[in-house]
Amino acid sequence: MGQGQGTGSAEVNETRDPEQLRAEIEATRRELGETVAAMSAKTDVKAQARERIEETKAAIHEKREELVGRARELSPEKARTAAATSTERVKQNPLPAVTVGAFAAGFLLGRLSSRG
Repeated sequence: MGQGQGTGSAEVNETRDPEQLRAEIEATRRELGETVAAMSAKTDVKAQARERIEETKAAIHEKREELVGRARELSPEKARTAAATSTERVKQNPLPAVTVGAFAAGFLLGRLSSRG
């Protein structure tokens, strides 16, 4: 603050070429503009939210493609085997399936009654 204005690389009483001064001023303006743009981007909450939404959409799309690919790999025989296994497990221990069914029914009834 108590020092002369300038870049600090040249002495204050030294005479400098006007073109050199213009170039230094332009470089300083460019650096300042870049700094302001960077700070503005960091404080732009909407832009950050949009960016995160786009990243999430891309991740969901990628996961969906992976799951679709895996589903296509399943043969009808594997699907039947998985269904039979699931059915057998429910027959052996029906409590989880009944609990999920009761929860789903209660949820649907609650949604339907709140609309009326």
